Amino acid sequence: MIVDFSGARQPSVAHARGLQARRDRRAGRWGVRLGAAVVLLAFSTPAWVHHSGAMFDLNKTVQITGTVMEFHWTNPHSNFKVSVPNPNGTYSVWGVEMNSPNNLVRAGWKRTTIKPGDKVTVTVRPLRDGTPGGQYVSIVLPNGERLGGEQKR
Repeated sequence: MIVDFSGARQPSVAHARGLQARRDRRAGRWGVRLGAAVVLLAFSTPAWVHHSGAMFDLNKTVQITGTVMEFHWTNPHSNFKVSVPNPNGTYSVWGVEMNSPNNLVRAGWKRTTIKPGDKVTVTVRPLRDGTPGGQYVSIVLPNGERLGGEQKR
């Protein structure tokens, strides 16, 4: 501190610079916090946007029989692909979207319930655009067991 002739204490230049540096750091932290909040908000958008069921025709069901190609036991939706023979001798690959593993477990599913190579019959709500795929309704496993895990939308 420097004392002037009036006897009042004046902050030194170094002290004033320290105060300013502290204010700058606080402002910088707020900027970082604001930036982080914006980034989190931007990346959280898919979490609340993806839950629309509008792509599925909820008034129809289609039954397909084929061979499981792959099965993904993942959040937010498990899914699998089935290779289905067409009448002309070619194959279509159907993508089947399911509920979350948490809900599927309650319906009798395990991560090992189906595996590539299994012959299954699946009931789905088809995609509205006509591409091969749909929302899972039920399945008949290779051993004849039937599982239902219908999603409520």
